[in-house]
Amino acid sequence: MTAPTIELVGGPLDGPLLDVTGCTDEERETGAMLITETGAYSPGGRAGYEPRPGAPGLCDWQRDVP
Repeated sequence: MTAPTIELVGGPLDGPLLDVTGCTDEERETGAMLITETGAYSPGGRAGYEPRPGAPGLCDWQRDVP
């Protein structure tokens, strides 16, 4: 069974646990672009996080996008 939360690692959203109980396994495997107020593109920009291979429950920051 997949954990109900993941930890965001690195980037503008480093540290928080994100509740993923409503996400499908496929969604958990592909990652997410999350809205952030503190990224490289100011409020409303997005931070991309992808699952860390071999470490269930951790998603690593990959990039910021407008």
